[in-house]
Amino acid sequence: METQVWTSLLGVALGGGFSYLAQLTAGRQASRSEDRRQAAQLAETRRTERLELLREFISLTQQGIRLAEERENAPDWDAGATAEWRAAAQSVIDQLWMCERMIAVVFPAEFYRRAWDYGTAVDQVLWREYEHTEVSLHDHVKGPQIAFLEAAHAEIG
Repeated sequence: METQVWTSLLGVALGGGFSYLAQLTAGRQASRSEDRRQAAQLAETRRTERLELLREFISLTQQGIRLAEERENAPDWDAGATAEWRAAAQSVIDQLWMCERMIAVVFPAEFYRRAWDYGTAVDQVLWREYEHTEVSLHDHVKGPQIAFLEAAHAEIG
């Protein structure tokens, strides 16, 4: 009878131990699975934010180019700089530089450099601060624009 008691106690102890190990393993797996799910969700959220930032930057550069074209197509350079034009140009360039600073925060340094080059080219054509005697407005921004878009494509994948 004493052997049966000890055998029963040993069986209970082993069963409890195995049950504890099974619960511990299941808990760890669930925790790891939850961590992976949260990491994937965070990565997707960051990717969405980065895409939105790129979309805003590209939109602002395009607005800046359009404003530069508008002034370029005016009867003369000074006549194209109406008060409304200046206000629109200043607003776009302020937003562009703010967006460019956010790119510095969110993206790697090399990518930021491409955004800065492109933003600078747009700023230069907007205020006609480039050597335009032999280079058109579009030719001036084309190189930095292509480099930026290629870097964006590589960065986003």
